[in-house]
Amino acid sequence: MINFKLDPKSGAPFYRQIIDQIKFGIAAGKLKTGEQLPTVRSLAVDLKVNLNTVAKAYKELEIQNILATQQGTGTFISDIKIEIPAEEKKNKLKEICNEFSAIAFSYGFSVEDMINQLQKQKSDENNYR
Repeated sequence: MINFKLDPKSGAPFYRQIIDQIKFGIAAGKLKTGEQLPTVRSLAVDLKVNLNTVAKAYKELEIQNILATQQGTGTFISDIKIEIPAEEKKNKLKEICNEFSAIAFSYGFSVEDMINQLQKQKSDENNYR
């Protein structure tokens, strides 16, 4: 399961952020075929958004056959393979890095500080595997 996070500063509507996170989660293998997603109500409460925001995201993904909702049972990942184009992945990473660096710079951190911290995190992550 993925941990949904919404960024009010990104400029992207919340429902679009939910859609993107589900698609990227499937493409990265973090969401598997048949896996159940949180209910609309549950996810809306967790994300502190209107029920219609989550319902809109789920509905759009249903139309694209990425999700399947079974009345009374829940919403599940369909048997569909999603490949995110390299250019889209590159753009998403660039967007994340721009946001990250803007925040870090505002606190006075340098690029070197950020690189060192990321390398430390990578090292720590490798030690836990």
